[in-house]
Amino acid sequence: MAVIATNDKGVDLLARLMRAEAEGDGDLGMLMVGNVGVNRVRSNCLDFEGIRTIDDMVYQRPGGFEATTKSYFYQRARERDRKLARRVINGERFNPAERSLWFFMPAGECPAQWYNQWNTGRYKSHCFFSPTEQDCPLI
Repeated sequence: MAVIATNDKGVDLLARLMRAEAEGDGDLGMLMVGNVGVNRVRSNCLDFEGIRTIDDMVYQRPGGFEATTKSYFYQRARERDRKLARRVINGERFNPAERSLWFFMPAGECPAQWYNQWNTGRYKSHCFFSPTEQDCPLI
């Protein structure tokens, strides 16, 4: 059962974002990026208050995703990527991104914090950062 409301357009948009941000990290890396996106829609805390849809989340300014400025983000969603997007929309979570609201690809080691959120781990090229339960209790 879906943990956020969406339609086919939202699934395609999340699939394109996941691919553009993490295709080089394989399916699991893409799923973790999807976790961050879904968490931002679900959270209604910190920088993501009022974010209610995948569209809101992807194009949020400031705080959105760099991939939306790149041409490869605008490629058509592949069925393989849609299947991955549906998995996170349906509530699958992957460590270390289970509660993460941020990720990025550092040149070196992951910093201990990013936007005042603690590093919860790294998967291949991306570091993931999660809020405390006190800051965001609902994700």
